[in-house]
Amino acid sequence: MMKKFLSIAMSTAMVASMLSGAAVADETESGEFDPGTGKVYYLNFKPEVDQQWQDLAAAYTDEYGIEVNVLTAASGEYETTLQSEMAKSNAPTIFNVGNSAGAKTWDDYTYDLTGTWLDEHSANKNFNVHYGDKLSSVAFCYESFGIIYNKTILEGYCEMEDAVVSSIDEIDNFDTLLAVATDINERVDEINDELGTDLTEAFVGSGLDSGNSWRYSGHLANMPLYYEFLEDGVDPITDGEATIDGTYLDNFRKVWDMYVDTSAADKATLDSGTLSAADEFGLGEAVFYQNGDWEFSTLMNEDNGYDLTEDDLGMMPIYFGVDDENEGLCSGTENCWAINSQASEEDIESSLAFLQWVVSSDEGRRVTNEDMGLTMNFDTYTGDYAAINPFGAAAQEMAAEGKTAVEWAFNATPNVDTWRQGLVDALITYTANGQTDEDWDGVVSAFVDGWNEQWELAHEE
Repeated sequence: MMKKFLSIAMSTAMVASMLSGAAVADETESGEFDPGTGKVYYLNFKPEVDQQWQDLAAAYTDEYGIEVNVLTAASGEYETTLQSEMAKSNAPTIFNVGNSAGAKTWDDYTYDLTGTWLDEHSANKNFNVHYGDKLSSVAFCYESFGIIYNKTILEGYCEMEDAVVSSIDEIDNFDTLLAVATDINERVDEINDELGTDLTEAFVGSGLDSGNSWRYSGHLANMPLYYEFLEDGVDPITDGEATIDGTYLDNFRKVWDMYVDTSAADKATLDSGTLSAADEFGLGEAVFYQNGDWEFSTLMNEDNGYDLTEDDLGMMPIYFGVDDENEGLCSGTENCWAINSQASEEDIESSLAFLQWVVSSDEGRRVTNEDMGLTMNFDTYTGDYAAINPFGAAAQEMAAEGKTAVEWAFNATPNVDTWRQGLVDALITYTANGQTDEDWDGVVSAFVDGWNEQWELAHEE
């Protein structure tokens, strides 16, 4: 009941703040906007929208004469890149601090955003990150992830003789999803003949290389963490707890086995870096793809050779066999802007102004909403700039139906890169060696013992 109340309260707060957004959305078009006289250096957290940020930076420089540089960290390498860049004399003025652990680590470098324009126009302040009395970072968008599916192919399958289900709506629990994925994977040739498709598998390959493994060491791992924290009464969920037992790791194993058993990918080479899940899904080779709403712009990009439309895309929860009836998508954010407090006052002011322009100007709102496909967390995104991402819309629809959004428990992960890499290494061994119970014990150890050890290290005084 409390979780439903919080969901309603969050939605109400967002609506209320958006009503005030129209009054400030055009502020950048009036004389009230001051770009300052400093320089801006943004270390971007989202590699999939690098070009869009480069374009925004160039547009801002052309309009206001302010130097704006954007560097995008490679996927899975943000913390390493941030540490390297912060050690330089020309350090980032804007960077990402996505959780309380990050806020603690970078406390000496985070400017207190309390009372700034960004703070005042946050649509949902619950997503912002605090450390002590400081507002360390402001969430610029919120995201939802689950299992993306090709609606057109899946509907065609449902109409076939002897299909496991006759409607996508019947896929509302783990057991049914597993049965459907298994059947599709075993009948790809038959489906291709009947539907004229190019399927090779049910699920995309689950890459465990550095550029892809976060979907499993972070996002799939979120599921057992969330349900264990929920059972243990952790509040808020995103605070985590010092010791875990791995209560729901059997469920994790079932989902992981489904992913790799209903894919055409070679289980022995998942860490090779040769898999492209986006291509497999975008080219119609797979029906299911665990990922998030940030992938919308990639899948819609015709330059990638994909022939998908919004009508082809749907997203369902990562059914986990725990509370499937009530489960919604996994919703939250790690995308939070922090300002470097050790930058010059001029650079701080210009960095704040640049971000204000991004979320209040026509060009900034168009690019973030349409080109990046983000669901932005500011009250300026109303009317023509309301979210268009169908995956974000799916999250809202499930919430309206009373489904409970799965919170981002992984935001509490201690020493995140180290813990995740230990889990990935164990998953590689388990999957390549025949998915034995003995090797699964290694996954459990990496998950549970690794968490408990890293938590102790991360919270040493």
